[in-house]
Amino acid sequence: MTGRHARLLVALALACATGCALLEEEPGDSLLVCRSDADCAANEVCFVDGCGDPGQDIVVEVTPNPALGKYAQDFPVGKLRAEQNLQLFDKASLRGTTLRSTVPPASSSTPSRPYSEPMVVRAIGSSALIPGVARYHEATLVPDNGQWTLPVASGQYAVTVLPADPLVPPATTSGTVFPGEALALEWLLPSADSVLPVQGTVTRSGGAPPGADLAVEALDIELQPLSQRVAVHPTTGAFTLALPPEAASASTVLLRVTARDAAALLPQQTFPVSPGAPLPGPLELGDFGAPVRVSGRVVALDGRPVVAATVSLQGRVSGGGSFQSAVATTDAEGRFALRSLPSATESPLELVVVPPAASASGLTLSSAVVPREDTVLPDVVCVNRRVVRGRLLQPDNSSPAPGVRLVVEPVDVVPGRLLPPDLASETLTDANGEYVLRLDPALYRLDVVPGENLPRVSRFVSVLPTDDGAEQPVTAFALQRGRTLRGRVLSSTREPGVPPGLPFASIRFYRVVNVEGRPSSVLLAQSVTDTLGRYTALLPVR
Repeated sequence: MTGRHARLLVALALACATGCALLEEEPGDSLLVCRSDADCAANEVCFVDGCGDPGQDIVVEVTPNPALGKYAQDFPVGKLRAEQNLQLFDKASLRGTTLRSTVPPASSSTPSRPYSEPMVVRAIGSSALIPGVARYHEATLVPDNGQWTLPVASGQYAVTVLPADPLVPPATTSGTVFPGEALALEWLLPSADSVLPVQGTVTRSGGAPPGADLAVEALDIELQPLSQRVAVHPTTGAFTLALPPEAASASTVLLRVTARDAAALLPQQTFPVSPGAPLPGPLELGDFGAPVRVSGRVVALDGRPVVAATVSLQGRVSGGGSFQSAVATTDAEGRFALRSLPSATESPLELVVVPPAASASGLTLSSAVVPREDTVLPDVVCVNRRVVRGRLLQPDNSSPAPGVRLVVEPVDVVPGRLLPPDLASETLTDANGEYVLRLDPALYRLDVVPGENLPRVSRFVSVLPTDDGAEQPVTAFALQRGRTLRGRVLSSTREPGVPPGLPFASIRFYRVVNVEGRPSSVLLAQSVTDTLGRYTALLPVR
């Protein structure tokens, strides 16, 4: 099972597939392989990355009754048939063993004992077969003689154990869990005598006590945690961290001081220190000042107010720390107000404005000098989103496709621009099959959802920045014919007397593609089983 999944993953990730992104200018034949199914062989359809067999290279993700907390399984399906039952495996899980050294490690045969104290287990990862599908699980566990089990979705994970004892450093290990399998992982936590202690104090400017609810943690140069995040004493500012023994060989570790409450108006500040020596002095946050009120108005290029835009401030503040404000929303006059810390003398803060999806105005960044008193900023004039215009055709590749829903999602940046937030932008084609979208510069996945009788179609479009307001045309492409796929979702652990089908299971069919040299995934169809475990899905066909 494991080898088969691993081989398929490699094949899916490395399959030679030419890109089919829709660019501003028509690329050469090596990039744009097909515009419609008519460009493909008799048994192929035009996918986002070129022509392909619609019955091959499909990965399905099944989540048995998500409302009951069941976890997803993903697996490849062979040649699709009109009647396609999906046989699930037993649940996947992490089977952990936590040990703690009893003496400082001196050899490969370090004496240890089971560690059975309460801990948080955090598993962060992604599907091993479907690029872009995230996985996350977290639970508080008490091991039994060092042993514990955590059910998870199939996928590849970095698994971190965080003991409730703050003087035990966190530990992380990685692995891949396949459907129906239990992945055995082991953690050896350092003994109390071998941890590297870091003790110090946090002060405000001039040595004043912090007076606020702060926390501090140690990070390596890649910003991975070396210690747990511990509270700073509000009066004395004292703290104690425990780092793993191997941290002693690092030239530098970073101590990051943050507010324990994410909504607090306090800066975040990072201090580089040498782990092998006592701290040279307190971690002084500097004079970051008192919070002030910042207000202003957001307008479009024509001077009209931009309503329902989100506004926030971020950047370096007085005293040397960094700050991220809460998000405010503009009113009917385009006005906003929020609380912020004063900006640093040498550099202003960055004001981030995100207009709603329906607005012609786009993501706008501007500088904001915030003094140590309430201030009103000059009007923020938003740039316009670029108008993207295209046409959708029926499967015959000539007739217009009216009334079809299109949804766009940003998936990657274009050079020199930030990735815009996903605003769930969507539109409908008109009577001529034409559509218009207003988008910030980025690489987008364009999903066409035509309804019950035709399958989903996806394309990628790079929206490029322009200074002259020119529209960006998208090459016309066609819908595809569909075939109905039916079947049941079956469980391998069915109890006697229980019907074989799994009710209310979520099913998603994906095709793994290659976009501009990177593996990605496209959702082909989704369905939910009925009370008897039966499903119906519509997939493309010639």
